[in-house]
Amino acid sequence: MKDILLELENRRAEARMGGGQRRIDAQHKKGKLTARERIDLLLDEGSFEEFDMFVAHRCTEFGMQAERPAGDGVVTGWGTINGRMVYVFSQDFTVFGGSLSETHAQKIAKIMDMAMQNGAPVIGLNDSGGARIQEGVASLAGYADVFQRNIMASGVIPQISVIMGPCAGGAVYSPAMTDFIFMVQDSSYMFVTGPDVVKTVTNEIVTAEQLGGASTHTKKSSVADGAYENDVEALAEVRRLVDFLPLSNREKAPVRPFFDDPARVEDSLDTLIPENPNQPYDMKELIVKIADEGDFFEIQRDFAGNIITGFVRIEGQTVGVVANQPMVLAGCLDIDSSRKAARFVRFCDAFEIPILTLVDVPGFLPGTGQEYGGVIKHGAKLLFAYGEATVPKVTVITRKAYGGAYDVMSSKHLRGDFNYAWPTAEIAVMGAKGAVEILYRSELGDPEKIAQRTADYEDRFANPFVAAEKGFIDEVIQPRSTRRRVARAFAALRSKKLSNPWKKHDNIPL
Repeated sequence: MKDILLELENRRAEARMGGGQRRIDAQHKKGKLTARERIDLLLDEGSFEEFDMFVAHRCTEFGMQAERPAGDGVVTGWGTINGRMVYVFSQDFTVFGGSLSETHAQKIAKIMDMAMQNGAPVIGLNDSGGARIQEGVASLAGYADVFQRNIMASGVIPQISVIMGPCAGGAVYSPAMTDFIFMVQDSSYMFVTGPDVVKTVTNEIVTAEQLGGASTHTKKSSVADGAYENDVEALAEVRRLVDFLPLSNREKAPVRPFFDDPARVEDSLDTLIPENPNQPYDMKELIVKIADEGDFFEIQRDFAGNIITGFVRIEGQTVGVVANQPMVLAGCLDIDSSRKAARFVRFCDAFEIPILTLVDVPGFLPGTGQEYGGVIKHGAKLLFAYGEATVPKVTVITRKAYGGAYDVMSSKHLRGDFNYAWPTAEIAVMGAKGAVEILYRSELGDPEKIAQRTADYEDRFANPFVAAEKGFIDEVIQPRSTRRRVARAFAALRSKKLSNPWKKHDNIPL
């Protein structure tokens, strides 16, 4: 018996070494952790239960049968994050460069199936050279098996991808279908075709970092939701995100203890809006002052800064926040901000996370670049996302809400539950100057008359009361009491029930 137990321990020790000490040292030299070190940091101490530790590849081509390391380049299993169950796979770059084989894919597919069955998130730690060339089409089939599970799991369990090394070719499509993607600066990249292929086909000379590094995907392409300095910070932030999310679409997000008075009054908010209507202010100040303990987890901070998305807690409960940011492009909606916010709203709706919308929007960004890029269809994505959402929706208009953009930003007409406005709110078809130039075109030659007409228009429409008279605004509230009013609104909506007409699925304007 002792011999068998000793053999088990020896086999386990060998499996834990992955590709061997030399390759582990090389991984550390690049500033990267190993697959198992990453899991240890991500999960609660001692909670990891591993599956398929001894699985080995079955390839016999190109002399592969001579080297069959246990685990086949991916560590899979389950554990807990702050006591809540998650499934995890972590690719091991020390074994065949973390390349995906048929058995490697089967290990990932197995834990994804279990996660779906048991209702728990899947977190993928990606560090792979791509498909294992020696296995040919079998490795491509493995990718497709994983892709199919990503699709089936979408909207059922949260899926989080952390790119912690190379991720190229077919490998990028699995993370692309997950809910959140995080990257590590300077050590991770994602692209469909690498720099060498790009040079051959298009004659462009580009580095891996320029083509698909963290900066590229957080600022330009919006593929990634955030980038962190190193593996340790990235994994700590993933733990923080998981704390905001439900385990599946059958459960509510966790309620955390809070030590912040829901009725807290913030006198500073009474002076947040500048006297000059064209002067910007930082909307993040309002978000932080509404949130429990000022805790805000921002999503896609570096992309489309004219809209802010992320999670806060109010009375210990997770709330998704979408807010126009007057500091960037005056808070206009455009193609990028519409796409960013629409995806976030749909995630919140899929997982029953209530949505708080903070509005200061002068309209859609004008220009040929926007029209040629299809701003009509992209703006419609956000409109569609808000309109189909059945979760509790609370809206606060702080300043401008003009034109179609007023409608799009979770207005009463898109089934907004509580729609509040500050006294500084201006809800109108357009700004006073533009409106007067259209209404009184014949008087444009008389600056005094036009100035008077503009002042009259502002008195009549540059306020929230016309909309309030029609019932489109439920209440005009004091800025200082925003946290209390929002907290009470969400409390009133906790048992909200609303369903859309039966359909196989909708046809969102992609």
